[in-house]
Amino acid sequence: MWRDEGTSADSFYQVRSECTDVPKSKFRIKAGRTLSVRKWNTSFTPDGYLDIGKTLGRIQRGGIHPSVRGDVWEYLLGCYDPKSTFDERDQIRERRRVKYAMLKEECRKMFPLIGSGKFVTAPIITENGEPIRDPIVLQQTNLEGIDATNGSRMEIQPNGHAPVDKKEIQWKLTLHQIGLDVVRTDRTLVFYEKQENLSKLWDILAVYSWFDLDVGYCQGMSDLCSPMVMLLEDEADAFWCFERLMRRLRGNFRCTENSVGVEVQLSNLASITQVVDPKLHQHLETLGGGNYLFAFRMLMVLFRREFSFGDSLYLWEMMWALEYDPDLFSMYEDHESASKKSEGSRGKPKSIRQCGKFERENMRNNRGKNAAAAATPLPISVFLVASVLKDKSSKLLTEARGLDDVVKILNDITGNIDAKKACTGAMKLHKKYLKNAKYG
Repeated sequence: MWRDEGTSADSFYQVRSECTDVPKSKFRIKAGRTLSVRKWNTSFTPDGYLDIGKTLGRIQRGGIHPSVRGDVWEYLLGCYDPKSTFDERDQIRERRRVKYAMLKEECRKMFPLIGSGKFVTAPIITENGEPIRDPIVLQQTNLEGIDATNGSRMEIQPNGHAPVDKKEIQWKLTLHQIGLDVVRTDRTLVFYEKQENLSKLWDILAVYSWFDLDVGYCQGMSDLCSPMVMLLEDEADAFWCFERLMRRLRGNFRCTENSVGVEVQLSNLASITQVVDPKLHQHLETLGGGNYLFAFRMLMVLFRREFSFGDSLYLWEMMWALEYDPDLFSMYEDHESASKKSEGSRGKPKSIRQCGKFERENMRNNRGKNAAAAATPLPISVFLVASVLKDKSSKLLTEARGLDDVVKILNDITGNIDAKKACTGAMKLHKKYLKNAKYG
């Protein structure tokens, strides 16, 4: 139901009464600007085709009403093709739910707590695959008599264990870390007072870490997955929405012995700042912050710590609307039964009207044959961080005498940033950066 103009988004994401220091949302639900339930429903033709261009414009003006946020996000993240019908999407949704059920069952066979409503926060095996018979684990999981290496019932032997392959060991070693992060994620929200919601978050992350073994699980993923669990009632739908988000961000989480994936974006941030605010860049380098590691968290979890819960969701959807690419579905959909509409449109030039404003700028830049900047378009998130630094430039230049000061100044922005203004600032810097990259 539509609420009064100016309603705060906080009313939809109830905070526990004892949590009094949680930032308040600046996002207001405004009739005529926010994408409402009615406007969303009328954006479809009788067959189900979505006018994505008009929808993006509405989101960019005023965000999405919380009651339809999950549904809209599925399109923004490329789960569904706007050019598909209701029936085609129903078929895709059902196919994905079946696939998720199969993945979950595969995981449950390896470790029976998957899908049980319980989860672990202590290690269950050693790095060699030996089951850990720690009383804490047994008490947590009621696993006595279950072989942690393969999830089967067995008679416990003093030093015996069933052999498992390296992939399975790698996966099982992450399960307790997922549990530790789950119990810390969004704990100020009433939603996570329910054990079933914590377990759903753990299940999705556990299944994803098996589904994507190259990345597995890394701290920060729980912050990205949590809103999906809250907004999408069906666990499988929440999983695939999270999986689509991870396709954008998984590079940040890829680690080698020598580097973390997000370092590429930090390097990009340094390049942007050097172009748009050379004095600040030089100052940060002088302080020893030329690697921009102080911005690590902002990029890894997309400003979840710098905004209230409601505002971070508003920021995300603004970002996704601005950089929306109508080819997302055809790029992501790798099943044989992808919608015929989508398949028929592959290879055809995309309409600029169906793109977000940020993507339009990248398209224009590409047409201008600016190969240096157009070959690998940077995500809007990097420009958002650059916008925050630019906004705090004067303070950083005059007050920061060391990296601790830089971190303190940036920490002070928590709860004090306007998501829409931040996106506007990012767009301005994007234009400036492309112009300088082109002619500089």
